[in-house]
Amino acid sequence: MQSLGSAIRRSRESRGQSLKVLAEATGLTQSFLSQVENDRTSPSVASLRKIADALETSIATFFAGGTHNGRLVRREARSVLVHPQRRWKDALLTPSLTGKLQVILTEIEPGGGSGDEAYSHQSDEECVVLLKGRLEFWVGDEHYDMEEGDSLTFESRMPHKNWNPGPGRAEVLWVMTPPSY
Repeated sequence: MQSLGSAIRRSRESRGQSLKVLAEATGLTQSFLSQVENDRTSPSVASLRKIADALETSIATFFAGGTHNGRLVRREARSVLVHPQRRWKDALLTPSLTGKLQVILTEIEPGGGSGDEAYSHQSDEECVVLLKGRLEFWVGDEHYDMEEGDSLTFESRMPHKNWNPGPGRAEVLWVMTPPSY
């Protein structure tokens, strides 16, 4: 399976962009971007969002694997995006990026999360359902201590971030419309 860094490098190179140009467009350093592309560090969701925007694509284009047929996405054929140093894994549950809905299942290990910097994206609305574990979630200045079974709905354009305080793995279902992750 292709790594996140390889997917970003492939996207950058297919556009004929240098690391310097990408760094200028994102506000991130060339050194950091090089480490990301070589899988020596994992970007936060906010940094990943900046990279995707600068490459005029969505984060979902960095998902690897997946061989779905039509409407059905089998468990073993999900496209995934792994952030090993951020301690989370996303699995795309919807079969394409061209539909009106995007559903992602995320596993977040204790201490893992989206990073210190809040991020936003261009979906109109987002619903987060905590299937297992605990999750601290921030939307703007509001803080939520989510427990198993809780759900939270908000505008995706509002800055948000999350963190799993533990002790166990959190499993989170994200539903967005229209797709923009």
